[in-house]
Amino acid sequence: MRSRNHHLRSFGTVAALAVLAGTVGLSSAGAAAVSPLPIGPGQTFVGQVNGATIDAVIKVGCFGPVTPTSTGHPVSGQTVSVQLVSGTAPDKATVGYTGTSATRDLVGFGPAVSAAPDTEIKAYGLSVAIPATLNLPCYGTGTVAFVPAPTSPTAQTATVDVTYVSIGVTPGS
Repeated sequence: MRSRNHHLRSFGTVAALAVLAGTVGLSSAGAAAVSPLPIGPGQTFVGQVNGATIDAVIKVGCFGPVTPTSTGHPVSGQTVSVQLVSGTAPDKATVGYTGTSATRDLVGFGPAVSAAPDTEIKAYGLSVAIPATLNLPCYGTGTVAFVPAPTSPTAQTATVDVTYVSIGVTPGS
């Protein structure tokens, strides 16, 4: 009986160690695959709107007659992000620089017609939703600014030119 219990305890210990080893292996493999790079000082970056660094489009929900002064809210599912630049920046992209102290980028939408809190991005490669609370032009152009924060004398804002497109209603209708 004693030898049988001893074998069961040994088997239980081995099984527990195997499960633990498998869990540790999965955790470290998963962490390596999903670890975004934090924004830090001395880095060159570009902003992205819906994955584009140039000629980006933001879809705006506008209903009823649309005039040059009409505004609406961004359609859900749209994002902003920043990408670290190593080497040459994408063609025609406006490059930013984090300066000596930035650890995040604040995103401003222009010409926004309403005051909404800045959208904050803390790591490269993370897509952050464009706030549905913004009031943006139903059509026309604007600029999305990616401002290093905290700022420093060497920090430089990256920008992405955008075209606002009304969904469902065309200008003047």
